[in-house]
Amino acid sequence: MKEGNVIVEKSYGFALRIVKLFRYLSNEKKEYHLSKQLIRSGTSIGANVEEAMAGSSRNDFKAKLDIAHKEARETRFWLKLLRDSEILEPNAANSIIKDCEEIIRILASILKSLKSTPKKTILNS
Repeated sequence: MKEGNVIVEKSYGFALRIVKLFRYLSNEKKEYHLSKQLIRSGTSIGANVEEAMAGSSRNDFKAKLDIAHKEARETRFWLKLLRDSEILEPNAANSIIKDCEEIIRILASILKSLKSTPKKTILNS
């Protein structure tokens, strides 16, 4: 995968939204525990995607994307919990949950493609 691709851009933009949401939850809502969980998992997605881009092997690349996928699913959990516990307004929560679900779909698609693509094809591109 090349620099500047969709998952790199989307995971970075998502991390920025998570940082801003964390500040809002901490400063305005005085919510500290769930927001700390959210910022850890939500920013980890992009960090693991970046690490995957520098992967030293196909297995390293896949392993980092697997972690990013799991972190995205965890982030979706925290966002839904914040929404359903009425800490975060539904409209705000639904918007960022939608973005999170898009990242989950993209990562799942990349991982599925990796499983079905012969090793030579990935390594030679």
